[in-house]
Amino acid sequence: MFSLTTLVFTGFFFLLCGTALGAFLLHIFRANVYSRELEQRLHEAESSLHSYQRDVTESFASTSEHIASLSQQFRAMNEHLAASALRLATPEIGRKILEASNTSLENAPAGSLPVQHLEPPRDWAPKPVGSKGTLSEDYGLHDDDLPPARPTETADDFDFDHAAKRY
Repeated sequence: MFSLTTLVFTGFFFLLCGTALGAFLLHIFRANVYSRELEQRLHEAESSLHSYQRDVTESFASTSEHIASLSQQFRAMNEHLAASALRLATPEIGRKILEASNTSLENAPAGSLPVQHLEPPRDWAPKPVGSKGTLSEDYGLHDDDLPPARPTETADDFDFDHAAKRY
């Protein structure tokens, strides 16, 4: 029959072949499972993104409606105030309120605000005419505060290659 060593080597060979085949099949099936898991996570992320985008759109639409309602209420309040002023107050006060209501947002062209005199912001304090500003080089310095003048250096003072002849 078969020798014992032949049986042991044959068993060991088939054990190695079975292990290699099992590892190969595991690798193939794991790749399929992993790709399905990635697909599922991708779909969840996309649905989350779409949900977030829908929420943002709804929020902006709601905010726009609130602003439109607020401006309509402002106009109604202004009209009520003008009508009440005409009926209850002196004609001068009524005329001032009507003038103010005529320059309100409802008479402004679409997309613009009432014209106002706007100045750019200043990052300095206003100063009296003829005085020096805080960014001036000699602001707050007096002649007695200045350090004593030092003599000016010449090119010979920086003779690094010892080419200058000094006696």
